[in-house]
Amino acid sequence: MNHSIREHNYAPHIALILVQLLFGSFPVVGKFVLQTFPPLGIIAFRICGAAVLLYLLQRASGGLALERKSDYLRLAFYSLLGVVMNQFFYVTGLSLTKATNTALLAVLIPIFAVMISALFRYEKLNWFKVTGIMMAAAGVVYLIDPSKASFSSQTTQGDLLIVFNSFFYAWYVSISRDTFARNGALRSIVWIMIFGALMCLPFGVYALKDLDFGAVSTNAWLAIAFIIIFPTAGAYFFNAWAVARVQPSTVVVYVYLQPLIGAFLALAVLGEEWNPRVLPAMALIFAGVYLVSRRRRGPVPENI
Repeated sequence: MNHSIREHNYAPHIALILVQLLFGSFPVVGKFVLQTFPPLGIIAFRICGAAVLLYLLQRASGGLALERKSDYLRLAFYSLLGVVMNQFFYVTGLSLTKATNTALLAVLIPIFAVMISALFRYEKLNWFKVTGIMMAAAGVVYLIDPSKASFSSQTTQGDLLIVFNSFFYAWYVSISRDTFARNGALRSIVWIMIFGALMCLPFGVYALKDLDFGAVSTNAWLAIAFIIIFPTAGAYFFNAWAVARVQPSTVVVYVYLQPLIGAFLALAVLGEEWNPRVLPAMALIFAGVYLVSRRRRGPVPENI
């Protein structure tokens, strides 16, 4: 299918909203799971469990063979970027810095993606896309309120790890489109999770070696199952499906919906007070998303 036709299809945009809803559910459930399991153990459960689940789905619908032998190496590399390094730097960085710092630094993901796409010519950029990303980033910064952040020597290590996390995820999204389109989202993400599981499993086993599994509650196991199915297998699959159909800048700009989702979850689930910053921030974010993903009519805007 022609890339321009894919870009105009609304289905990938619905999938990307769903991806952010699924990813956004992880902090709420993850906060509960962290009371029982160590961070590296949770990562191992997420990736290995998702690998098994997605493998069974793919086996039921078709074979695992990829179009090209070189695609195995590509998907192993994407797994290193988008699963292993992404998860490791995020979880470790979050433990060493403030949640507000983490949310603010996530603004870097679309900016990194634009830089990588322009550098390697994966995508033609124009002022609409750059303006949209800046506008959506401004909405996130306004919503989070930078005055609540604390970029001090105590958080420097964690802040740097979150920056690395943002860079590796942006790199993963920017370069994976053609491989996903060639092999299909499910087959591609199965191999990404298999490679990720092979890399994460030894660290997870070590992290869980002292855990008393007999003392783990049923609710904790249900929470792990939820994390495997929804914010891992589901989110990565729908993200890969969308990556194969729209430009990298469109995929990553939807990351800016996560703070909005978090704000509404805090209001609905945790009973927090309404934040008056939400509506102006929402207007900026959605306007930015529209500019990045808008359908071009007439003369094409000047490329940067």
